[in-house]
Amino acid sequence: MFPDVLDRYLEDVGFAIQGLKDSYIERYEEEILVSNRANMRIRIRFLNGYLLELNEAIVVEAGYIRRLGYRYHFQDKQNNLIFRYDNTPHFPALNNFPHHKHLPDEIVDIEGPSVLKIIDEAKLLAQQAMHKERE
Repeated sequence: MFPDVLDRYLEDVGFAIQGLKDSYIERYEEEILVSNRANMRIRIRFLNGYLLELNEAIVVEAGYIRRLGYRYHFQDKQNNLIFRYDNTPHFPALNNFPHHKHLPDEIVDIEGPSVLKIIDEAKLLAQQAMHKERE
């Protein structure tokens, strides 16, 4: 049986994506591996050409979602990196290793982000860019 917490989590992500304006979904995949484990692969294209990719491997443990692996990538219409969050273990000197954020010119030490906050961050940046383009 599909755990309620996993079901709610995937629903919350789906609702957040459906609430995005000026965008469309290029890819939306939820892969249920076993009753408490899932993979998510999502591509959202904003009308100004910006792209947000959300990839997660998640598991329910003791009633909570734990991300086994994640990558949240956001780029502009010229394919330039705006940000990428991931937990690939390649910066061991960071305090919150393996969690980090890639920016165009630096790597930032972060706590593991929420996918819902990432969606909001990308939405805000895409809206700001669209507003600038209209000026």
